Amino acid sequence: MTEGTFDPHGHARVLQAGAPLYRAKAAVVMLHGRGAEADNMLEFAEILAQPDLTYLAPQAKDRSWYPYSFLAPIDRNEPFLSSALKMLGHLLDRLDSEHHLGVDQIVLLGFSQGACLTVEYAARNARHYGGVMVLSGGLIGPEDTS
Repeated sequence: MTEGTFDPHGHARVLQAGAPLYRAKAAVVMLHGRGAEADNMLEFAEILAQPDLTYLAPQAKDRSWYPYSFLAPIDRNEPFLSSALKMLGHLLDRLDSEHHLGVDQIVLLGFSQGACLTVEYAARNARHYGGVMVLSGGLIGPEDTS
């Protein structure tokens, strides 16, 4: 995306639960599904309840990371998809640069549309993550997408 391009998720609000980042040993970044809210994902923080983990849940603009099915051609979901992927990358970069949490200390967790975004990000940015958990999702784009 070029300078001045529409960036719907550029200033996503990120909710936080669990340990404060300054003392967290790891973080779980949780992406909600279409029509949901970031605070819905924080319910996982209550269930998992690990004292040394920070749980972060970004909020998609208008409660959707991208407008069409994950099986639609990728360009149909632009610029929303690129914006969401960029937002996630910036969040992980901030966790590293400001809080010294490397990707091996970060678990990506997504549900439904957030699961699709999670697995797409991990596939495009293959690294040794602390974990990648996708609940009801898959890679974005038609079956013949490479």
